[in-house]
Amino acid sequence: MKEQNLQIFVSIITNYFTQFGNDELVVDTPYLLENQQPKVHDYTGVIGISGVQKGVVYFTATTALLSSILDSMGEIDKSEDNLVDLAGEVANTVSGNARHEFGPEFHISVPFVFKGSPQSIILPKSGRSFIIPVSWRSQIGEIVVCLQD
Repeated sequence: MKEQNLQIFVSIITNYFTQFGNDELVVDTPYLLENQQPKVHDYTGVIGISGVQKGVVYFTATTALLSSILDSMGEIDKSEDNLVDLAGEVANTVSGNARHEFGPEFHISVPFVFKGSPQSIILPKSGRSFIIPVSWRSQIGEIVVCLQD
């Protein structure tokens, strides 16, 4: 994956958080992970990618980060269902916006969303994943991008 493509995802997640006011999203330095079992936080939304590129994009976040997002939306219901839905929504938004950048051959699946740590997230064995750590209002999350041309 090229650095310019990684920057697309950084811009997308930054733009996503600008809708919630003046609190700036802090994007830490992206890093590479050989495709072992990736780290996940409390809630994760996974999007499968097919077409010209294949792989996954996922958003994983702590309960505190998702709760802060719900607060900024004016949502008082912090139920598990809402937290799961929000993790999927963020993953879908990031992937959907990436599709605008990569073109119509960048096909995205519906989100697969879960709470906690799954037995596994299947990442292509021959690829590498880029982890984009983010924090907002001192709460943490990550965008994980694993794409093969």
